[in-house]
Amino acid sequence: MMKRLQKLGKALMLPVACLPICGILMGIGYLMCPATMQGGEVTGIIQQIGYFLVQAGGALINNLALLFVIGVGVGLSEENDGTGALAALVSWLMITTLLSTSVVTTIVPSIADNQDATLAFNNIVNPFIGILAGVIGATCYNKFKGTKLPDWLSFFSGKRCVAIVSGVVSIVVSAILLFVWPVLFSLLIALGEAIIGMDAVGAGIYAFLNRLLIPTGLHHALNNVFWFDTIGIGDLSHFWAGDTSADVTWSLGMYMSGFFPCMMFGVPGAALAMIHTAKAKKKKIAIGLVASAAVCSFVCGVTEPFEFAFMFLAPGLYVIYALLYGIFVTITTLVGFRAGFSFSAGATDLLFSASLPAAQNTWMIIPLGIAAFIVFYVVFRLAIVKFDLKTPGREDDDIEAEKSAVLANDDFTAVAVTVLEGLGGKDNITSLDNCITRLRLEVKDYTKVDEKKIKSSGISGVIRPSKTSVQVIVGMKVQFVADEMKKLLK
Repeated sequence: MMKRLQKLGKALMLPVACLPICGILMGIGYLMCPATMQGGEVTGIIQQIGYFLVQAGGALINNLALLFVIGVGVGLSEENDGTGALAALVSWLMITTLLSTSVVTTIVPSIADNQDATLAFNNIVNPFIGILAGVIGATCYNKFKGTKLPDWLSFFSGKRCVAIVSGVVSIVVSAILLFVWPVLFSLLIALGEAIIGMDAVGAGIYAFLNRLLIPTGLHHALNNVFWFDTIGIGDLSHFWAGDTSADVTWSLGMYMSGFFPCMMFGVPGAALAMIHTAKAKKKKIAIGLVASAAVCSFVCGVTEPFEFAFMFLAPGLYVIYALLYGIFVTITTLVGFRAGFSFSAGATDLLFSASLPAAQNTWMIIPLGIAAFIVFYVVFRLAIVKFDLKTPGREDDDIEAEKSAVLANDDFTAVAVTVLEGLGGKDNITSLDNCITRLRLEVKDYTKVDEKKIKSSGISGVIRPSKTSVQVIVGMKVQFVADEMKKLLK
């Protein structure tokens, strides 16, 4: 199970790599144009540029689920074939259309009278469904890409049938989710109602579940219980309406305040721990991925670029991350720091919420923030090192000797020809794939593999995990060799 999650995590790195630019653009944009977040008229060239940048970054963050559809579809498909991405897109369109509120209320009219169920289907477009569609598309490609149909259906043989099969599977999945999805939502809403009377501890439990459910999109169920007037609370709506704790039955802002030290300072602390524990030659890559995400979290409270960078690579660490949120939200509630957000718990919302009547002790963001930075940093660093977690820059495929491997021959066609001969010819190959530094092959007859012949091409080494598996260490130019070998195998 863990290996499958890590494989999924590696597939997600492709779309996640698109997110740092989102963080940079939105962070700069919100600083230049606070009205984009807080409301009000956008006037002047500076604000207009800021608004433009926010919309550019939002084009990615608002379509995060769709990025996952394509990224997972390609990343989990054998040979990273684009057909898997097409099948994933078919699955996504099927599921999100069939489970849209307008469709489900037509099929099951009673859902329209059920507020919880309607809310569930209003939130069907989320990262979890995107990842699910990507898995469906890639799985259908891997299993049905070689399907041979009767002559009268031969046009749909092979890869052409993959999208069709993906669509059929998605119809079945949608039928299941039609009944399962609203039940999950209702259970979470009931859970939210149950912890309301637990004061600071309840706020911490809510924060823990809020982060834990981010990958599934089900956190929206809890958010609607605590932030909006779903069951008569509305922590967010009352805060921005100018009310105070005297106007409600709880300490106003308690379900938002604790997110500020975590998002503004805790995430940067955790990001720094990832950078410090990254392998020496991968630090720049780690910095590029998580540093910009940390800036985005600090300025505007957008944490998805950071969270999705490691949640599937190191799921245990993500649970610890969610626990830290729970602890800090409890502490923040107890010490009396109160601030609210209309968008998310970043510096911009803190600045504007500080003047509202319900805001209290906003100066405490400094000691709370320092504490969050240190705790997140220390906990993340200890956990990563102690359990050898595969956070960005520490993946198994990033073997230093392999990364530094240099081909003795930059004629990739010649290298591919020699390697193929050493593997016993194309008739001896049953599958070909590659990771960051290696060719990964399956062969019919292992006795035909000639390691000396393979190494004569300038290859660094050969690994044989089993009688049918061969891994050829090429180095960072492996993609070029793999492409030439695929041409030869055709």
